[in-house]
Amino acid sequence: QVQLVESGGGLVQAGGSLRLSCAASGSIFGISFMAWYRQAPGKQREMVASIDRGGSTTYADSVKGRFTISGDHAKSTVFLQMNSLKPDDTAVYSCRLQGYSNYWGQGTQVTVSS
Repeated sequence: QVQLVESGGGLVQAGGSLRLSCAASGSIFGISFMAWYRQAPGKQREMVASIDRGGSTTYADSVKGRFTISGDHAKSTVFLQMNSLKPDDTAVYSCRLQGYSNYWGQGTQVTVSS
């Protein structure tokens, strides 16, 4: 089965930036939706940003104006540019690609220090 692998997480100071990448180990066909989620300890997982096949994007209110999602459906890749990071952005960030099947990555840790 195709696997998704996230990268680009790490420790960054508040106000800094990170760029997360999500790459599939194989081709994913029929991609209609790509998204980034995050989950902080003790909190529910939430969708941070999404992009559909037509390029329409959505963002959580908490990240709007700071994060930008982009992707390449043909290459089964999705990115999340995170700017002006805040300590409450600290979480494990995971990607999801919806094709004819649904695929999840294992996540990458983002830690923002104050």
